[in-house]
Formats: sequence, C-alpha cells, structure tokens
Amino acid sequence: MTGKIIQAIFDKRMLKDSITKLSPLYLAKKSPVMFTVEVGFFLVLAIGMLPNISSEFVNENRIFYMESAIILIVTVWFATFSESLSESQARAKVDSLKNLEKEVLAKKLVDGKEVLVKSTTLIVGDRVRVYAGEIIPRDGMVHEGKAFVDESMMTGESNPVFKEKDNPVLGGTKVANDSIIIEITSEAGKSFLDEMVGLIESAKRPKTKNEIALTILLAGLSIIFITVVGTMLFFGYYLGYHMDVSVLIALLVALMPTTIGGLLPAIGVAGINRLARDNIVVKSGKGIEAAGDCDVLILDKTGTITEGARRAIAFVPMEKFTEQDIAEAAYAASFSDHTHEGTSIIELANEKKIEPPFLMEIMTAKPIEFSSETRLSGIEFSPKKKLSTISDQIPKSSLPRTRVSAKIEEFDESNTPVKILKGSVEAILKTATNVNESELRWKSQEISKNGGTPLAVAVNDEIIGLISLKDTLKKDIRTKLEEVRVSGITTVMITGDNQLTAQVIAKEANIDQIMAEAKPTDKLNRVVEEQLKGHVVGMIGDGTNDAPALAKADVGLAMNRGTAAAREAANMVDLDSDPSKILKVVQLGKQLLMTRGAITTFSIANDVAKYFAILPAMFMKDNPRMEVLNVMHLHSPESAVLSTLIFNAIVIPMLIPLSLKGVKYKPELPEKTFLKNMLVYGLGGVVFPFVGIKAIDLLLSVFMR
Repeated sequence: MTGKIIQAIFDKRMLKDSITKLSPLYLAKKSPVMFTVEVGFFLVLAIGMLPNISSEFVNENRIFYMESAIILIVTVWFATFSESLSESQARAKVDSLKNLEKEVLAKKLVDGKEVLVKSTTLIVGDRVRVYAGEIIPRDGMVHEGKAFVDESMMTGESNPVFKEKDNPVLGGTKVANDSIIIEITSEAGKSFLDEMVGLIESAKRPKTKNEIALTILLAGLSIIFITVVGTMLFFGYYLGYHMDVSVLIALLVALMPTTIGGLLPAIGVAGINRLARDNIVVKSGKGIEAAGDCDVLILDKTGTITEGARRAIAFVPMEKFTEQDIAEAAYAASFSDHTHEGTSIIELANEKKIEPPFLMEIMTAKPIEFSSETRLSGIEFSPKKKLSTISDQIPKSSLPRTRVSAKIEEFDESNTPVKILKGSVEAILKTATNVNESELRWKSQEISKNGGTPLAVAVNDEIIGLISLKDTLKKDIRTKLEEVRVSGITTVMITGDNQLTAQVIAKEANIDQIMAEAKPTDKLNRVVEEQLKGHVVGMIGDGTNDAPALAKADVGLAMNRGTAAAREAANMVDLDSDPSKILKVVQLGKQLLMTRGAITTFSIANDVAKYFAILPAMFMKDNPRMEVLNVMHLHSPESAVLSTLIFNAIVIPMLIPLSLKGVKYKPELPEKTFLKNMLVYGLGGVVFPFVGIKAIDLLLSVFMR
C-alpha cells in the first residue's frame, strides 16, 4: 500500500487533480472543514508576506507565519490527494469494464459464405454465424438455428438459456452448443455492456451518516475556533492587552482539529492492510468505514450463495421401477456426458453404490450428443454379447436383477438396438410412448417445487423415472449467513433466476428477502431504494450484471471467481470467494468507527490543556493576575507557545500506532462502549497533554536560560 501511495504521488494526472481540488470554490462545496483550514492558510500567508502591518498586532518574526501557512496548506493538500486517489479507483473500474468488450473475429455471412471480419466493423443488419464455444460479437437477434447460450457472466442466470429464431442475444455471451445465425441489432458503443459502463459511471457512493456527522462536527469546531481567535484579537486590543498575532495563530493551529484530520487516512490504510491478511483486496478505505454501519446486505445467488452449477441430488423412479433402475439407466445415459451435470449423475450413482451390470455394452456404445433440437442425450448400442459374459466375471450376489437389467437382457436376446436417453421432460415425451404421463407430470412438478430441475430418463420407448438436478448451496453458507444476520444485518438475495427457484434457495440459505428475475437495473434500483430509506447497503456479487449495484453500494464486495467487471466495480474483492467474509468486513468497519471516534475524542479533549498553556502566555505580560491560569508553571510565554506547538505536532506520530492497530472491537451494548471510550480517551485526552506540554517545556527551559 505504501508503494501504491508513493507511485500515486508521481502520477501526474492524480497530482494535478489533487492540486486542482485546492480551489476554494471546490472545497467550500465539498469539504467545509478543509475550506476553513484553507481560509486560515490565506490569512496566515498574507500576514507573513505583507511588510507594513502594525506592530501592535504583529511581531517582526515572520518565519513563524510562513511555517504556520505551510502546515495548513499541506493539511488541505493531503485531504485533496486522498480524495483524488479514491476517485482514480473509480476511473480504473470504468476503464477496465470498457476493456471487456474486446474486439473479436466474427464470421459474417456474405452471399451465403462466411467471411472473417473484426467485430467493430459490424453494422446493424449484418448477419454472423456463431458456433459452439464462440463469443457473440454484438447484441442481436437469432435469425436462424437453435442453441443454448451461456449468459451467466452478463445476466446472472446460472443455466444456459435456450435461444431460437427472433430471440435476443447479448454481445459478449457464449454459444454453448450447435451454431446460430445472428442479425446484429446494436451499433458499436450502444450494447448491453456499454449500458453497464454508463450505470457504473453514474453511480456515486453517498457519504455515510458517520462521515456526515464527523464532517459537520469538525467544520463547526473549525469555524468556532477561527471566530473566537479572530474576535479575541480585537476585544483584547480594546481592553488594553497587547495581542501578538503570532500567539493567536499558534492558538488557532493548536486548537484546529488537524490531528484527527491527519490520522483519518492512516486509519483507513490500517483497515486495508488488516483485510489483506484475510485475503480481501480493498481498493478504498471508505468502503471499510461504511461497513461499520452496514444494516442491509444484498447478495447475488449464482456463484455467491450457490455453487453456480446444477448437480444431481436424487433419482425419482416411476411406479413400476425402483431407485436402482433409474440409477442404472441414468448412469448409462451419462457415461459419455462429460459436463458438470453428467459427471454429477455418475457420482450420485456411485455414492449409492449402484453400477449397471451391462457396463461392457455402455463402454462400447455410440454416444448420442446433446443438441438444441432434441434437448436430450444418451447412448445407443446393439447387443452382440449376452450379459452372462459380463456377469460371469462378477459374483451373482453383487448383481441384483432389476427391471432395467431384465429389459436389456430381453433386447440382448432379440438383438434389438437399445437407446438409453435423458433430457427434458417434454423432449423425452416426444420419443417415448410407454409412460404414465399424469404420474410423470406430478413427480416433475414436485421436483420443481423443491427448486430442482427434472430430467426424464427412458429406455427405448419407456420412461422409467426422473433425475432431480439442483444448483446446490455453498458449503456451510447457511451457518455463515446466520452469523451475518445475528450482527443485525438484513439479507436480501437478488437473482436472475425464476421466483420458485429463488424462494427455495432463500429458504434453504435462511435469507430474509428475495428479488427474483432481476435485471441489472433492478439490482441498482434496489440498492438506491435501500439507501433512500436511510440504510447503509453492502452488496456481494460476481457477475457483470452486478457491477452497477456494486459500484453504487456503500460496501461492494466482489467474489474473485466472478467476472472482471464485478471485481473492478466493487471496492473490495474476496480472493477466497467466500460471501461470509462480509462479516469480517463489518466487524472491522465497526472497529474503524470506534478508532476514529476514540481519536476524535482524544483530539478534542487535548484542547483543555492547550488553553491553559497559551491563554496565560497571551495575557500574563499585561495582566500578572493571569498567572493563576498557568497551572503547569511553564517557563515563559515563549516556551509555552513553543511547547504547545511541538506537542500538537508530535501527538500525530504518537497516535499512529493506535490508528494502525485500532481500538479493540468487542460485541457489546453501544452505551457500554461509549462510556468505556470516554473514560479512556476522553479523560486520557485531558490529562496526557498536561504531562506532555510540561515535559517539553522543561526540556526547552534548559536551552532558553
């Protein structure tokens, strides 16, 4: 992080931006605190540079004025530099997202022939053919053919979406199987991805309530101190006191809340480093601080709550068959299917210790590949060997004779070709005639009610049962999300999946609220809606469609396994892709808030001792009775002023260790935390400066004799 900050200092664009933000007009609008400090800078600078100011108010030592001016303007610049650094991250997000729309080669159809062209040269009306595994070059409509399109990285839908004639497709998505001809419908720069970029660019993170409250507090204190010091000059002169402006400026510099202002960036950097140890990459300290107030957490389903891939979870036989029947047939139909779903079917059969006895026929069978036209797959073989040649090699007791085994034996005896198929219920119904359709429909509906997807399995013309597929929850996700809920955070799941699936997943994961069939704008709108209600919103996501909401949310945590768009839009990236990490982020956020509050309390409490140091120095020469206020018995007015300024300077590096380590966070009632911190940092902030200023005065008195 130190290396990045040093690199940023030499970034000409960022350096120029931070200097531009020193404009008084900009600071008056964006940061009243820094505007007040800058006003003080101009006043001090003017006094130091103008030669003909009455000696009644100004001494001849102008170096002190120039030093004070430098301190004030450096404080302001440090604040504008931090803001510029944060904004540079937002620019990087947009630039990275724009790079996602890479130029690809497209097979443009010209007079019926395929011609390779660059995707950027395509215009509305052009037709291109896209084959399985290829990227769709631009938004368009399917003109010819049927195929499944993987839109998970753009829309959040976990399963490939079936597309046929006149269905829209998105540029940047991938054709999963077969090939389709697409007619281009969007111009370059006006695609779905370009809309994503626009949403992110317009998404501005609002300040949290704590940020606003602290800004108002510091601004109020600054204005009060300037007003008091300014009026003190004239009232003191009116009452006959010799008012040295250098001492008044020392009082102003000492009382201004520059300590907490200087340490705030250190607190943020400390949070970033601590989260880095938990494999969370943080791009902005503001996100961590906002996490301390987070009370609404929005999660994307696919890849965040669920694994993002359907797995076989159960074999559901028809009335005349058994689980072993359907397991044997499903195993055979999936033998040549190397997709995640096909592999999971075989794994489920193995878990149940079920393996078809006709394994030799399966291994030599002809695979039937899945296609968008048939929407089924499986195997086909013509028996040439009797099953006895296989079963002779295995003990008879390990080969229970199922109805499926019996059917295969019958086909083997009659030398009838065998087809074992699996696919959608509608697709299998078109190929099989021997089925109790009402029973099949009922069992399919029961699987759907549980959030699963039914696949029918048939042996030749007879449907023997169903496979239940489901997008499974991530390991221990329910327990981890329960920990989040215990922290007082409302969980909301937003997904592109249908309402039924969303409800089932939400119930299993113990999610409070759901928003199904959501579009990218819906996710962003939900974040805005919650923020308008006064909530501090955390967003977890992994898809390109999550990017606008991640950019808008107060806390945006992206999964590392997600898309580049999501990672760039978020202000945090979890390298372990564990959504429960948000709990650590929230706890650290609360710790940072406590640390900031503790240092603010300590900084303000310091002012008590500074009053007792500088006020006697201002008035003792003209009114010896003011000596009674010199409770620290400082050596002289000059050493009192100098000791106070030195203490005001060294207290910042002294508090850096506390800023980096942070105040210890412990879940407890806010009232208890408040009282404890007031005792330690409030009372400590009052006592410590008395000791520190006196110690510095004793050292200075040795050199001033």
